[in-house]
Amino acid sequence: MQFFDARATRAALPFERLIPALQALFASGCEVPARHVHQLAAAGDSADTPETTPANPPRAAGLTSLIMPAWLPGRFYGIKTVNIAPGNAALGLPGLHSSYLLFDATTGAPLAWMDGDPITARRTAATSALAASWLALPDASHLLLVGAGQVARLLPEAMRVVRPIRRVTVWARSAPQAAALARSLGEQGFEASATADLAAAAAEADIVSCATLATAPLLQGGWLRAGSHLDLIGSFTPAMREADDACIAGAGLYLDTEEALTKSGDLIGPLARGVFSATDVRGSLASLARGQATGRRAANERTVFKSVGSALADLAAAMLVYQAGTDAAPGPP
Repeated sequence: MQFFDARATRAALPFERLIPALQALFASGCEVPARHVHQLAAAGDSADTPETTPANPPRAAGLTSLIMPAWLPGRFYGIKTVNIAPGNAALGLPGLHSSYLLFDATTGAPLAWMDGDPITARRTAATSALAASWLALPDASHLLLVGAGQVARLLPEAMRVVRPIRRVTVWARSAPQAAALARSLGEQGFEASATADLAAAAAEADIVSCATLATAPLLQGGWLRAGSHLDLIGSFTPAMREADDACIAGAGLYLDTEEALTKSGDLIGPLARGVFSATDVRGSLASLARGQATGRRAANERTVFKSVGSALADLAAAMLVYQAGTDAAPGPP
């Protein structure tokens, strides 16, 4: 079994290769059962709980674990495990950790263990870019990032593969984090700046990408201009939400998978309130990739893409990583 650490996994997934690989697998399809979601409660406090000190730091408050399988019959079988711990911020740790196991789908033999964090982050950014290739205006050049985390910092690079992104504006709850990301993007050649005025930035942007763990709307539809494309990434549970009802109302709505209708708080509430119906959804990445759905229909319409993450995208990325390792392996003496 091969081992791919974070650096090796990341190096095998340049967006110029990953985005076409995603499009190809969404078009051809694979077996994707429903994900398993497990809630692991934090240990309860008691009278015997020691006082928080440097030697006894605060515990993370609960854990959500996702198990996401997918396979190509006769070829590859992959399982990603994702552990989400919002309380990790208080511990100075990332809020998400994941790992990926790839097997031979015929024999069951383990082929590779991969660091799942680069897979998750890069396939998420690449999925948004793939959607934007059909939904954003062809000349879209101004990207607004709502959030400054691991996925947000990858989005400009991914979007630049499919659209001429030159200007990037960053908004985050933490102004220092937004400023730090803007400086980093400036070093990558973008015209980047941080802002404290989310409404004004949203009114100017061609593409607005939200990548947060918000549980209440950060973005209002009244701020978005005609012709803009809204990319909603963060809400992958019913309790999470980044956009208000007006963001969805009247827009051309597309999903990464139909599962988003039952997984994301950005859609569950508006759907229940009659803001849109399931029949209003214009397509998924699979139907777009197969030419069964059309993308943007007019220059002045607003489009929305909602993703909750797909094990298909993980498998597409994992196959690229494994292929890179196989290609790099020395041949027989």
